[in-house]
Amino acid sequence: MVVLAAAWRMIAIHAPALANFAPLMALTFCGAVYFRDRRLWLVPFAALLISDLYLDHYYATRFNETWNWPSVLVRAVCFAAALAIGHFVAQRRSWLTLLGGTLGGSILFYLATNTDAWIRDPFYVKTAAGWWQAMTVGRPEFPPTLFFFRNTLVSDLVFTAAFAVAMELAALRAGQSSLLRGALTPRVKENA
Repeated sequence: MVVLAAAWRMIAIHAPALANFAPLMALTFCGAVYFRDRRLWLVPFAALLISDLYLDHYYATRFNETWNWPSVLVRAVCFAAALAIGHFVAQRRSWLTLLGGTLGGSILFYLATNTDAWIRDPFYVKTAAGWWQAMTVGRPEFPPTLFFFRNTLVSDLVFTAAFAVAMELAALRAGQSSLLRGALTPRVKENA
């Protein structure tokens, strides 16, 4: 699933309508929510980082720009934050905390990466108006940044819901109670 998600992210760059519509952030977040073995968190996190480096190379060569390593670090921190948010949600599992964690991760990524673009890109004026431009319309040769945020938010919500439903169905098939209900209370087996 992780390989398909990384491949989707790399293929989607050739379909502009799918820009930032990818399952990897949701998979990283859900990995921290559902997997108790923290080593398993590294698989989607590594796929995110590797596909991000590929995308950096693609955009740098296509638009004749240079890589900006501090910006790569900002995105990596956002991906790591998805793990931390997922771990927090795992301690308080419910559909509401899952929704809140998904929204929080999407908004954090949007604010951090666009603020980083405003700081590092000489196109943007270093004023509140320049920051607002970076947050809303972006640079004229690209679609508006709100378009990318919309795709990020929708994909994070859709793929998180899909992963959560898949995990819930797997728990039901295994005869377990909901994985999102009562994470803090011990599960009691009923005697039949």
